[in-house]
Amino acid sequence: MGYFDIPVDHVYGQPVILDYLASKTICSDDLVVVSPDVGGVARARAFAKKLSDAPLAIVDKRRHGHNVAEVMNLIGDVKGKVAVMVDDMIDTAGTIAKGAALLHQEGAREVYACTTHAVFSPPAIERLSSGLFQEVIITNTIPVSEKNYFPQLTILSVANLLGETIWRVHDDCSGGYEPYLSLGID
Repeated sequence: MGYFDIPVDHVYGQPVILDYLASKTICSDDLVVVSPDVGGVARARAFAKKLSDAPLAIVDKRRHGHNVAEVMNLIGDVKGKVAVMVDDMIDTAGTIAKGAALLHQEGAREVYACTTHAVFSPPAIERLSSGLFQEVIITNTIPVSEKNYFPQLTILSVANLLGETIWRVHDDCSGGYEPYLSLGID
């Protein structure tokens, strides 16, 4: 909001992913939500709360340069669990791929990657389609070229969310789409 001189409503994309995950048959006892870095803990915690208050794990990493990450440690238990990694965006997929490798090393049964914004700069596609992920779940806030599709990729539409937001602004009742208002995540 600091970039504009007019009122702005933040539209949260993660609820679209939450709805999709809720439709899957993942037992809540098997689920753990994972933040790929310490900076995403609040987002992952809010996400976990909406998924039957799932436990939380955190990947502790150290950055050695721009778009270069080295995973150091895992905080939390993922052994035998279905790990759902949540981030706001995936650029080169270095952080999330190294995190997924660590989760498998620590005994995670399956690993899902979830993000609102899929930038997918090279070599993201190679990293994401390497077999580390059961599924890579993204929204269509950034178009993905068909040549970059891979079998594990699921693209969810934000059309309904944006349509509802436009109607709410038009009707002077903006401030968040009612089912998503209390999430406080993006």
